Amino acid sequence: MKVLRGKSRRTAFFAVAAAALLFFTSTVWAQTVRQHSKISATGKGYGVEDDNAPDEQFAESGSLATAVTTGNGISYHGGPVMKGNPVSVYFIWYGDWSNGARDSDSSYTVNLLETLFSSTGLNNSGYERINTTYGDTTGNVTGAVVRKASIYDNYSQGTSLTDSEVKAVVANAITSGKLPKTSNGIYFVLSSSDVRETSGFCTRYCGFHTHASISGSDIKYAFVGNPARCPSACEAQTSSPNGDSGADGMASIMAHESEEAISDPDLNAWYDSSGAENADKCAWKFGPLKTASNGSAYNMTLANHNWLIQMNWENARGGGCDLTLGGTLRTR
Repeated sequence: MKVLRGKSRRTAFFAVAAAALLFFTSTVWAQTVRQHSKISATGKGYGVEDDNAPDEQFAESGSLATAVTTGNGISYHGGPVMKGNPVSVYFIWYGDWSNGARDSDSSYTVNLLETLFSSTGLNNSGYERINTTYGDTTGNVTGAVVRKASIYDNYSQGTSLTDSEVKAVVANAITSGKLPKTSNGIYFVLSSSDVRETSGFCTRYCGFHTHASISGSDIKYAFVGNPARCPSACEAQTSSPNGDSGADGMASIMAHESEEAISDPDLNAWYDSSGAENADKCAWKFGPLKTASNGSAYNMTLANHNWLIQMNWENARGGGCDLTLGGTLRTR
């Protein structure tokens, strides 16, 4: 997920600046530099040049299952999607979440986000069912996603995490038996605002997802830090419908990463020619807004709470950003 907000701007929402890919050419009488014609997704909101990336695959006359639909602004590259019914979600609350304040690293934040991923939250909502437009050669995503368990990790890797240390947090949670091991799950490392992620949290991304082999299984996991650390970069608004701008900022980022982890779990299924996955294509786009009683913006109501959640790319009807399956598609 790319960072949106320019630190010099204070409007409610900001446009994402897309990074241009640089291709080199030379004159006909000199040797041309090497061309990189393929792009891989990274799970961090941008693509990288990769000659070993899988080719796009197109559903032509039965060559792929009917679950694979193309021609909607995003391409299938042959990898699996997560078809679990439901996909299990596990939270690792990393750092210190005991703050008594409502708006920073508090039990209120924890409860709010666990409510969002409850059976009455995103699970099987019209919003989550946008992901049912994605499939692989054996079937489609179901739209069912539910948090199954949560644990706390009191700085086992310190307050400055590398990508490998994020993986270690997940691995330790599984190998210690604190969380079950499943390939049909997404493990979220959710850090308190005093924790930094050295590969680019608050500067290049607000969250990311990836996968790794842990204890012999393909484990999908994500990192999302508390945007209270960098509200001008990772919060869409400093007020919030639930009175906790850090939690509300995390809610949208976590929805973003869950959508991508389900539709592109191994970074080889669904992304476009720039390496943008389905949620990347709608990053920081929220669609029609309503106003909460405290004056903040929201766009959906789930589990008796109002939320400001970014749209997701619908792989149907020509493609576009949507808040609910079959809703009004938007490209900006």
